[in-house]
Amino acid sequence: MSEELRSLTERLRQESGAPPAFERLVATDDLDTLAAVLTEPGQHLWARELAAFRLGLARDRRAFEALVLLLNHRDPPRCASAAHALARLGDPRTARAAAALATNELRVAYALQPVRLLVELRAPEAVPALITTLQRRLRPHDPYRRVALACVDGLGALGDTRARPVLNEALAHPVLAEAAVRALGRIPKQR
Repeated sequence: MSEELRSLTERLRQESGAPPAFERLVATDDLDTLAAVLTEPGQHLWARELAAFRLGLARDRRAFEALVLLLNHRDPPRCASAAHALARLGDPRTARAAAALATNELRVAYALQPVRLLVELRAPEAVPALITTLQRRLRPHDPYRRVALACVDGLGALGDTRARPVLNEALAHPVLAEAAVRALGRIPKQR
């Protein structure tokens, strides 16, 4: 059992109270059983999360919609586990969905994991989405500094020259300046 699956299982065991249905979902290797949990009415959130996570790790695309919903959940551990599973799922829709979530101003409080997922995926959508999200975070008194910092770090990791202008703007923000210097140092010089 991977560390991520073990951590998720322990969190959901506590959340669910460990009923027999929980133990069955943990023990089963039948992907159809797990997929059924995602479509059956009346399933608990913990059951859907466990099933979607396990399907994602198994690269079963039936988990995609559930994982995207969890990626945008108000509970940070759910977002993190969904991002982990989506990164392993291998679904070509993942980057587009993560970019949409990262750039949605109405849900910016939950954009941290979509931003990190975009960096991990290194998809074509990543740099434009991170630039857009960071530009919006550079407004005075923006409360989402963790999202801004994740964008700065991610743009540095991606090393795309298109990020240079927004990272230069980030230098003017004390909370972001040090990270922006590091990020700019990772981007190749333009010729």
